[in-house]
Amino acid sequence: MENCLTIKPHIGFFTRPISFSSSLSFRSRVPLIKASAGASSHCESSSLNTPLLPRTQVGKFLSGVLQNHRNLFHVAVQEELKLLADDRDAANSRMLLASESDEALLHRRIAEMKENQCEVAVEDIMSLLIFHKFSEIRAPLVPKLSRCLYNGRLEILPSKDWELESIHTLEVLDMIREHVTTVTGLKAKPSVTESWATTKVRQFLLGRIYVASILYGYFLKSVSLRYHLERNLNLANHDVHPGHRTNLSFKDMCPYGFEDDIFGHLSNMKPIGQGLIRQEEEIEDLKCYVMRFHPGSLQRCAKLRSKEAVNLVRSYSSALFNSEGFDSVDSDDVILTSFSSLKRLVLEAVAFGSFLWETEDYIDNVYKLKDH
Repeated sequence: MENCLTIKPHIGFFTRPISFSSSLSFRSRVPLIKASAGASSHCESSSLNTPLLPRTQVGKFLSGVLQNHRNLFHVAVQEELKLLADDRDAANSRMLLASESDEALLHRRIAEMKENQCEVAVEDIMSLLIFHKFSEIRAPLVPKLSRCLYNGRLEILPSKDWELESIHTLEVLDMIREHVTTVTGLKAKPSVTESWATTKVRQFLLGRIYVASILYGYFLKSVSLRYHLERNLNLANHDVHPGHRTNLSFKDMCPYGFEDDIFGHLSNMKPIGQGLIRQEEEIEDLKCYVMRFHPGSLQRCAKLRSKEAVNLVRSYSSALFNSEGFDSVDSDDVILTSFSSLKRLVLEAVAFGSFLWETEDYIDNVYKLKDH
């Protein structure tokens, strides 16, 4: 599996502390300049307006490094992941050593607390790595959607469609455009007038579409890597059965219980990927490969691999939609918006899912994530 980031070599400037608490000495070596988002109500897509702010000291520190010492960000991330892994392992080791002593219960609780602290910190790191990937393509994440409301209309500017599409291969991009058409109703090659035409959408449906698109981008990243690996190695895939067609729906892509936990029942979501190929076609490209997937293989490629990723998607979508002007992800309120803004949200979510897959792979090489 490919990594989303190049791990830079360890340099002497970053001395590795023995414990998590002592990592403050490491952080103090990098002077930070605090930045504030201010009280602006404009829909400004900038580094100061990301919906989900860091919740831990590790996240706040790395956010400062990213804003003020970008060239040191990768090294700092790797160092913090190592520290978190060491802290968690040390707490677990002490718990095992004290398992037969009178302090067994105390050490078990300490290990559980440390596990939870590390989990939230890793979610912060995961979020910042994804943000970094967006900044590399000059497509900042959309801020809280309440900041993009103008007289009751949701408008997201600039569109950044080209930048968000540029990260995908042509075969993946073709499937993404099919997805955009399916979930927004916008034609594949719309005119300017059609793109800026307004439409009404219920807030809860907009939230579902966003999360569905994250999972679709995650799935496409996973399955495209598998497809090219098998194609390059010329190996038969025992999970793919010629003649078996599968419609890729949102419920297929969601881990069990994930969709209901966040957004309730999804029985009305349209299928994604329906009607992409004709029955008589052979498996020649990525589209055909996906459509012929065995259901079990489909679930494995679509499922978020780690608990941290599931928590991040939940937290991020809540931060994006749950704000002043957007009372709840489950809200039945109707929003007036343009098809261009809908497309922008969908393309961002698909890119988010793709970056999430890469970020999981990168982090798991340093800090073992929890299986989901």
